[in-house]
Amino acid sequence: MKNDDIFEESKKYMPGGVNSPVRAFKDVSLNPPIIKKGQGTYIYDEEGNKYIDFVCSWGPMILGHCDEDVVNAIKHTSENSISFGATTKIEFELAKYICKTVDNVDMIRMVNSGTEATMSAIKLARGYTGKNKIIKFAGGYHGHFDGFLVDAGSGLMTEGIPGSAGVPEDSIKNTLIAEYNNISSVENIFKKYNDIAAVIVEPVAGNMGVIPGDKSFLMGLRELCDKYGTLLIFDEVMSGFRVAYKGAQSIYGIKPDLTTFAKIMGGGLPCGAYGGRREIMEKLSPMGPVYQAGTMSGNPIVMAAGLATLKKLHDNPEYYVHLEKLGSKLQNGIETIAKKKDIPVVFNRCGAMFTLFFNKNKEVKNYEDAKKCDTALFARYFEHMIKSGIYIAPSQFEAVFLNVKQTDEDIDKFIQAFNSFEI
Repeated sequence: MKNDDIFEESKKYMPGGVNSPVRAFKDVSLNPPIIKKGQGTYIYDEEGNKYIDFVCSWGPMILGHCDEDVVNAIKHTSENSISFGATTKIEFELAKYICKTVDNVDMIRMVNSGTEATMSAIKLARGYTGKNKIIKFAGGYHGHFDGFLVDAGSGLMTEGIPGSAGVPEDSIKNTLIAEYNNISSVENIFKKYNDIAAVIVEPVAGNMGVIPGDKSFLMGLRELCDKYGTLLIFDEVMSGFRVAYKGAQSIYGIKPDLTTFAKIMGGGLPCGAYGGRREIMEKLSPMGPVYQAGTMSGNPIVMAAGLATLKKLHDNPEYYVHLEKLGSKLQNGIETIAKKKDIPVVFNRCGAMFTLFFNKNKEVKNYEDAKKCDTALFARYFEHMIKSGIYIAPSQFEAVFLNVKQTDEDIDKFIQAFNSFEI
């Protein structure tokens, strides 16, 4: 079947023909290619078209598609188990490995997705502090938990939805909104409310496009949380193991109380986790009063894929040197062309994740800046790039990712494709 035929037929059985909204390519002028195969840095659709993949399954495939060590770990584990819903050695091994190799994680709880990790971390923060309210940031997306769907980023920005139907007002009454990279906005909230359990923030935002946090801003959050007895939660679902093995917190030198993980830590399989200080994590059931459970949490196949991935990343620090080299080359190439051709572009990058904003501003530092982007121009750029064999995210407000299998030649092809784009 052709890509278009499969997509149209899918609409009869899945809302919009997809299981996650951004996959529908709703705000660009194309139907999505139906992906059949991935190998290394390339993906192939049902019609045999080949693309250099800069989406990387929205971040997890940092080792490229079908990495031999990860595939072998999955095969070996699946010969003995698919699922038990019981304690296994492999989940202990991954938990121990993360606690030993990642700063600021004394204990960790495995879950099945980034959304599950963030919503559970918020519950734990409330249980630990005895407080109710949380602070999140406009444009920050922490999954589809009701309490987060206020001024959320990426998919909601792309579709122009201010929130989400089906979310009662009572579900968001304890969610307070501050401005990213503006510490004064956070301080003003703390002065007004005395019932704040947690501040949750992406240290490198990835769902209003990639926007790195200013170090002074993140340090200010740490200081305010210490002052008011509030937990600081770093959402490193996207940045964890990607911008650096130990995440963005290692780049900034800031210690959160809790950290949420997903994406890369599952080796491409559905996975998430949250971890932090022992005294906080011990509030979780069965040790403490905060209840959270999951039948598939710690699934052995997922744990095996995650452990194989993290070991390979940890044991090969040159991977991150390679990714930084590729990212720098790509950024310099795009910025040089944009200046020469007078294309309104702001290129935000942190390590192996970036966003090319079509924005006349000199910088994009927060949600308000991001909303000023020319989404019509982005749609034209997207169509041009995908027809040139460059597979990127179909939204101005999503991150784009690099993987270790990519080469200088792949980056050159991206730059060449951008150079032939006419506005």
